[in-house]
Amino acid sequence: MPARSAPDPARRNERSRRAILAAALELLGETGYADLTVEAIAARAGVGKQTIYRWWAGKGAVILDALAEGAADAPELPDTGDVEADLRAVVRATVAELADPALSATTRALTIETLSDDALAEQVRDRLLRPHLDTVVVRLRAGQDAGQIRADVDPAQAVELLFGPLYHRWLLRTGPLTEGYADGVTDLALAALRP
Repeated sequence: MPARSAPDPARRNERSRRAILAAALELLGETGYADLTVEAIAARAGVGKQTIYRWWAGKGAVILDALAEGAADAPELPDTGDVEADLRAVVRATVAELADPALSATTRALTIETLSDDALAEQVRDRLLRPHLDTVVVRLRAGQDAGQIRADVDPAQAVELLFGPLYHRWLLRTGPLTEGYADGVTDLALAALRP
């Protein structure tokens, strides 16, 4: 039997693709990730289950595409000229997203799937996390150019300094994710990053 080649994404029917992604997000909001099934997505989208499996490996990949498409529409990190205000705003927004029960449940479920699926983990990192974090790297470099961030700071490490504590608290549930917590993390990070 000849080996099957990978499906050609260019052959996807755009209307069906959009219907599948919309159905996945609708059902995700109604049932949560754990109870979401490819069968339910297919039924809601009005396509066959085989159509989904032809284009995606499973529900995690469908949800990733739906979330990545939404993330692509997200605004870039503003540069107001005040790096402290800009970082405070992005850290607060991240804490608010992590504290949102519906979004947090989806993020937790995807995180669990990435632990056993290296390909999905790479896609989540590159399509959801990296674009967001890269905008902060760009903002930190602008802060360095303006003399608001030390010149010897590695912006990629500074991003980990800012966001690592948030994800640690979120993942391990070591305490509440509040605006006050976000501000405290930002203040501590800036104490290390300022000239």
